[in-house]
Amino acid sequence: MGSAKFDIVVYGATGFTGQLVAEYLAAHYKNDKSLKWAMAGRSLDKLKSVRDAIGAPADTPLIVADAADAASLKAMVERTMSVITTVGPYLLYGNELIAECAATGTDYFDLCGEVPWMRRMIDAHLATAQESGARIMFSCGYDSIPFELGAFTVQQEAKRVFGSPAPRVKGRVREMRGTFSGGTAASGRAIFEAASKDPSLLALLRDPFALTPDFQGPKQPPGNKPIFDEDLQTWLTPFFMANINTRNVHRSNMLLGFPYGREFVYDEMQITGPGEEGEALAKQIVAANNRMATQAGPKPGEGPSKEERENGLYDLLFVAIAPDGHQVRTFVKGDRDPGYGSTSKMIAESAICLLRDATDVPGGIWTPGAAMQHKLIKRLQDHAGLTFGVEG
Repeated sequence: MGSAKFDIVVYGATGFTGQLVAEYLAAHYKNDKSLKWAMAGRSLDKLKSVRDAIGAPADTPLIVADAADAASLKAMVERTMSVITTVGPYLLYGNELIAECAATGTDYFDLCGEVPWMRRMIDAHLATAQESGARIMFSCGYDSIPFELGAFTVQQEAKRVFGSPAPRVKGRVREMRGTFSGGTAASGRAIFEAASKDPSLLALLRDPFALTPDFQGPKQPPGNKPIFDEDLQTWLTPFFMANINTRNVHRSNMLLGFPYGREFVYDEMQITGPGEEGEALAKQIVAANNRMATQAGPKPGEGPSKEERENGLYDLLFVAIAPDGHQVRTFVKGDRDPGYGSTSKMIAESAICLLRDATDVPGGIWTPGAAMQHKLIKRLQDHAGLTFGVEG
């Protein structure tokens, strides 16, 4: 791929999230002449319109590519070192692209939270990617980078304080301000529709180790109803992204050679506060999530406004508990709406980190945290508005 024309192609640049990724690259790397990137999508006219709307240079390369046209995907992939794809649901639109990247040694980044599809792609393309040198990375946004790296950083602190990693880590959402886009809703619907027709997909959705082929760890907390957390002295409610994030954290542990141990237990829930008020809020959130799951939601291409994205934030707590009960705590904070404002920065910086900072990562199907570890943390802190820290 040494003669490739582009470093990065943003595929899906006319969609809601893809446009945000392109806008981020145009704004933050406009003076970086060494970064060669292009925008790709189904319609040349729409690409031109987005290019102008986001203030990208008039000479920003535009590539017409369509998930339904394998030849156009092949031509796009052959022109670049890496592809950032926001074209989902990946279950419906991702198969040809990932196969082409794996075959040609092209790096691949997506925002996938569709666990059964991810497992199917691991089974189908891992060996090919290892042979070709393609570094394939799923879940390069709010699901699941802050959680994967949050677990990583709290285990680093556990090693420093305890002398060894902790067998138990709790991921807790303390605050989260943001909204959904139509793409997220469409992905969720696609997965559940597919699972309703194929019981094997339902089994994968329920399996905490769905993304660790040939490894089954210990029983994990279900996290499916409000509970009172004795360690934190607060009520907790189910966190709607736990089913993807926990799977990626376990895959990261496996890819790193089980530094957290083979008996590692990890869960994620949302903090609602102590006392009767905390319990009542926990139950309200469960009811709201159940209503949301049955609603049509926004259409693809719709999402939060610029003001909503910029006023969004998140604050995540990670608690590592040693066998003797001692704890260490770390946090991850983001300065934008988690699903879109922050996600668009994270996936862009993941691609640049692999391109510039972590060039020695071998081919395979990775989690971004396992592949790039401290290098990605540094880049996200320097460029993407994330903060990682230790709590006293």
